[in-house]
Amino acid sequence: MSNSADPAGRNNPATNTNSTNTADATVSTGGERPVLRFERVLAKPPEAVWRAITDREELRAWFPCEVVTDAWEPGARISFPFPGTDMTLTGVVLEAEAPRVLAYTWGEETLRFHLTTEPGGRTRLVFTDETPPDIAARNAAGWQICLGHLAGESIATDAWKGHFDRYTAAFEPALGPQQGPPAGS
Repeated sequence: MSNSADPAGRNNPATNTNSTNTADATVSTGGERPVLRFERVLAKPPEAVWRAITDREELRAWFPCEVVTDAWEPGARISFPFPGTDMTLTGVVLEAEAPRVLAYTWGEETLRFHLTTEPGGRTRLVFTDETPPDIAARNAAGWQICLGHLAGESIATDAWKGHFDRYTAAFEPALGPQQGPPAGS
């Protein structure tokens, strides 16, 4: 059985009023690791969203670091250097089926993008992050902002802290204490 924490109360049918474009993450705890889940409807067709999640230049507009790979095919190596720091994560492409599914490891985590066509030339994006439990709130806050940038939203510069505080309050009962941002960030 899966447990979940839902800071927006969307899992409660009484409060689930917008099932097509929810910005907040939910977390499932029924597997080996917690899984953050976001679902958004983007105003571009799947092919354009696929470029946004695989093209190095387009990734710079919304992803939290550089993404360097020679190919988007299973087994391909990826590096994720963080500009202005000495930190570089590594990863491996697990699944790549353009323009529908992309999954890869990102350090200790597994990121998955699932794209489906929506009416009007739009795309439903379901993004999941299998994350260590103690950084789930931090990651949820960060991905909420990143996915907002991917959707073309205007994001307040101080938005992360509010998201982090809200996710911490929602996730700590199920996942335990939550770490803040990495030192130096």
